[in-house]
Amino acid sequence: MRTYAIGDIHGQLEKLRRAHALIDADKAAVGDPGATVVHLGDLPDRGPDTKGVIDHLIQCRDAGAPHVVLLGNHDRMMRRFLHPEKLKDNLRHDLDWLWEPLGGRATLASYGVDVSAGRDDLDIHADALDAVPVSHLAFLDDLTTPYAEGECLFVHAGIRPGVPLERQTLDDLVWIREPFLSDTRDHGPLIVHGHTPVDEVMHCGNRLNLDTGAGYGEALSAVVIEGRDVWLLTEEGRLPVLPYGI
Repeated sequence: MRTYAIGDIHGQLEKLRRAHALIDADKAAVGDPGATVVHLGDLPDRGPDTKGVIDHLIQCRDAGAPHVVLLGNHDRMMRRFLHPEKLKDNLRHDLDWLWEPLGGRATLASYGVDVSAGRDDLDIHADALDAVPVSHLAFLDDLTTPYAEGECLFVHAGIRPGVPLERQTLDDLVWIREPFLSDTRDHGPLIVHGHTPVDEVMHCGNRLNLDTGAGYGEALSAVVIEGRDVWLLTEEGRLPVLPYGI
């Protein structure tokens, strides 16, 4: 079983195109055009072109690409902002998506919304409802998590250790850091996740972190996974990603 995966995108269209090109080249080299490509979520925020990212993924879907796009916490914040009456899943209400560090303003700017300082949030919200296409909102609404394939479980943030997979909560799947990140037990499948930025793809044996900081101007990483073996895709070909300690 061969599966490809891409870390948190965060509005980085050109980096996403590069990741897709690297995957296409590897697929051609191994003769496996139908292999699944899993995107670990966080399509919007912080980067310059969320609109372009979602347009691109919709075009890929409509062309029949074997893509899976998972729900991340930033996708969840964006869709709650656009229609809170339809999202009653106890998303953290202490977070304001328009707070600059979260990146919502950068996302809305990519749709042409005036998010300049001093504008009333209600005016920004009204303009956002007009600017974001219905097709983009529907795409966000269809995102789910997790996704299982081969020996892996793909999820945005991680899982709560010790809790059966069928009893994991959505909040944990898209938000968790600790105690997941420091837990060394075998979770069954290899947990492939993003959400917590690291300097380079990190294979911990029981989990694989693919968020290499695209939301902060760093790399957007793409990997290929065969069984539990992992390779980072580069212009020079595959580079093995070994579990720590090996």
